[in-house]
Amino acid sequence: MSDVSATEILLVNAAVSAVCFFVLWLVSLRLQDVSFIDSWWALGIVALALSTYLQVTDAGIHALVLLVLCAAWGLRLGLYLLWRWSRHGVDARYRAIMRSAEVRRGWSFAFTAGVQVFLLQGVLQFIIALPVQLGQIGGVEGGLGLLSMLGILIVLCGITFETVGDWQLVRFKSDPNNKGRVLDTGLWRYTRHPNYFGDACVGWGLFLIAAETPLGLWSLPAPLLLTFLLTRVSGVPLLEEQLEKTRPGYADYVRRTPGFIPWFPRRSGE
Repeated sequence: MSDVSATEILLVNAAVSAVCFFVLWLVSLRLQDVSFIDSWWALGIVALALSTYLQVTDAGIHALVLLVLCAAWGLRLGLYLLWRWSRHGVDARYRAIMRSAEVRRGWSFAFTAGVQVFLLQGVLQFIIALPVQLGQIGGVEGGLGLLSMLGILIVLCGITFETVGDWQLVRFKSDPNNKGRVLDTGLWRYTRHPNYFGDACVGWGLFLIAAETPLGLWSLPAPLLLTFLLTRVSGVPLLEEQLEKTRPGYADYVRRTPGFIPWFPRRSGE
């Protein structure tokens, strides 16, 4: 076991996360935009994984694998989302959230950003990062077991799926002829949300690796919460509500294409 207790490590991580979110909140006040927080969702999880690794004195192969895989996923996704924000500016979803809070509740931009965006995401991020935190604490005798091997495979599949899906979407949107059209080729032919599916794979894969460690099983709420958020709250529902209003052919795309888990598209009339 590490010389530093699990509680102490988590408290330090919570403090690191709180400072980062506070600074980003201040940045959002200056920019009058909170959209860039999406990039910190991934980058912040990497920061928590790195903070844990630096505190654990007996980090073994599980800790190293969790850190490396988390960094490979989070740096790629975080920098991609930061690049996307820098090109497109304010995200319509966040504009709607801020506007709704102002009109319905009379909240200021600063209060809405601090409570409904940064504080909420900080708490959720910390929970979802539990596998890369708890999974590094406590030495594990021997090498990686079957669970870890399966977890590594799932994480790599998730990263690949997410990366290819994002690349196909960027290429599709870069063609002016596709404006207003629905992307239904490549991975998007088999699932309406290959990026969210990839995200979920990464979350479950990291949990399986962590599950071989003394405290890793306690991180089970992380992939459960991530999957729930992606499929029922802030992922699929919000995005599809927006796309149904802006893409004339999206309703037909929904009828024939699986919503989350990839599968063969339905034929017309089925």
